[in-house]
Amino acid sequence: MQINLPEKRYYGIGEVAKAFNVNTSLIRFWEKEFDVLKPKKNAKGNRKFTPEDIKNLKFIYHLVKERGFTLEGAKTHLKEEKKQALNTFEIVSKLEDIKNQLNKIKQHL
Repeated sequence: MQINLPEKRYYGIGEVAKAFNVNTSLIRFWEKEFDVLKPKKNAKGNRKFTPEDIKNLKFIYHLVKERGFTLEGAKTHLKEEKKQALNTFEIVSKLEDIKNQLNKIKQHL
């Protein structure tokens, strides 16, 4: 999955939901369910997600939406095999980015 977000320190929940093509309520739900998501909240209660939160959201999205894990299965997978699974996921993400860049180069030729 390709997420196109500009380089920033904090992202609003609306732009995060738009990037993942999901509702904001799903992002809020995942925030309550998964301990690894800890967005900053201002005085109004608006959530601001850091790049680390975005990386965790990508992994959760991959587990739940793409691989079809249940929420409980995704939670246990994050707790038990987080380091190994996250490294594998990062490698796959980087390879997909390289593939997309190569396809763009191929189209320009």
